[in-house]
Amino acid sequence: MKIQNEALAQYLRDHEAQALSAWLDELQHAARPAAGRAIEKEAQQLIRALQAGLAQDADNQIAAPQWQALRQQLEALSASRAAGGESAGETSRFVLALKKPLFLALQQQFSDRPQALTDALWWTSVLVDGLAQLTVSTYQLTREDIIRRQQDELLELSTPVVKLWDGLLAVPMIGTLDSSRTQMVMEALLQQIAETGASLAIIDITGVPTVDTLVAQHLLKTVTAIRLMGADCIISGIRPQIAQTIVHLGIDLQGITTKATLADALAVALRQGGYVVTRKV
Repeated sequence: MKIQNEALAQYLRDHEAQALSAWLDELQHAARPAAGRAIEKEAQQLIRALQAGLAQDADNQIAAPQWQALRQQLEALSASRAAGGESAGETSRFVLALKKPLFLALQQQFSDRPQALTDALWWTSVLVDGLAQLTVSTYQLTREDIIRRQQDELLELSTPVVKLWDGLLAVPMIGTLDSSRTQMVMEALLQQIAETGASLAIIDITGVPTVDTLVAQHLLKTVTAIRLMGADCIISGIRPQIAQTIVHLGIDLQGITTKATLADALAVALRQGGYVVTRKV
């Protein structure tokens, strides 16, 4: 067994409580105050997983198979902290704080062998740095996954399909239109048309800041898909600036009913449905 593995494994086996206490003390100075028994339990589990890998004479590369249990624990810890809103730096510092008690143990073990001490310190430093890097990588992957899910949820919330009347649906668009969002709108709207048997849909773009050639193409594709389902479509929210832009771009919306406001579009839709709205005197 490698001398540093043997020395560290023996230290963690015989002085686990001391190593845990030294690690937690270092956390109090290197990072924000430790959060009680939750952090203590995490640290204890990691120490035991570290000890198990050392007992198998693992090298200092975290990808080694002997470190599988330790990797799994670190990945779970980093993912849970990312979901809880902690930063990658805080999670990384939590792991790096383990260096000090391990270095002190090696200094005591190899105090009379300078070269062996240097080699052991470097070996251990590479190992702990690899553990810290693993937490950062896992944190980033978790945060990216959370952001993707939040974006999907925001897209769904920002493009609701609303039933305004029997046979009449509306989709108020808010924000910038892109290919993925248009596809989501199209799928949701077509699904609702199929389920409700609606004959008319209003796409309101009052909340869309700008309309360019790409946005217009997305709208035309959506209108075409709606018509293929046997329904008709009205586009509302055509403000003066958007009307001028459409004209300048040479975009052809011929054959598509457009209105300045959602109220105007609703009035047209009710007339097409044979409804007459009167004010009660």
